[in-house]
Amino acid sequence: MATALRFSRGGSKKNPYYRLVATDSRSPRDSKFIEKLGTYDPQLAKDDAKRFTFNAERLTYWLSTGATPSDTVARFLRAAGVLKTKPTYKPKAKGTGSKKKGGEAAAEAAPAPAAAPAA
Repeated sequence: MATALRFSRGGSKKNPYYRLVATDSRSPRDSKFIEKLGTYDPQLAKDDAKRFTFNAERLTYWLSTGATPSDTVARFLRAAGVLKTKPTYKPKAKGTGSKKKGGEAAAEAAPAPAAAPAA
């Protein structure tokens, strides 16, 4: 069975609350899970200790058995110092890609128009 570590949403409308769970990766987000490993409350202040809580012993066990954390969970675990891997996704600022816009590429490819002789 492929195991994943991910957040399961709880709470009510406009009042989110998440559980960090170990679950089968093929199951839906909020369905049954194998084990609850922690909680995340996004409405608390970022410096609050209760914002992201987890059971470090059980979490390291699941990581050692090959459970793959979701991107969001991995980001939180890196910040907490549990996960020592580098992020796989590096966000870029808008407009810093290597593609050129259509007008600019066409203008660079076409030669400059020759000046018409004066009559």
